[in-house]
Amino acid sequence: MIGSIGSIGAIGASDIVMSLRGHDAGTMLFVLAANGDYLLLADGKRRRVEAPKRKKIKHVRFVAKSDTRTALKIRAGEKVTNSELRRALREANPVEH
Repeated sequence: MIGSIGSIGAIGASDIVMSLRGHDAGTMLFVLAANGDYLLLADGKRRRVEAPKRKKIKHVRFVAKSDTRTALKIRAGEKVTNSELRRALREANPVEH
């Protein structure tokens, strides 16, 4: 399930974040990888797994830690499909989708 909403010290792979800046502002995304000050983000719809968005950490807000099957696959480095990302994000925030 999803943890509490709030702020954490470090955002890592499989976390759910919300974009604060850019054309995708307000969009919930999964963190596929973290590299220094940058994150690779995808939502399975506008930003697909094949072409994740590279965004600075300061331009996103932590929403939740996820323990869904999709999040576990991301943490394990296994292949994740776009439909799995969309489903997990819909379950995390059913109001928005």
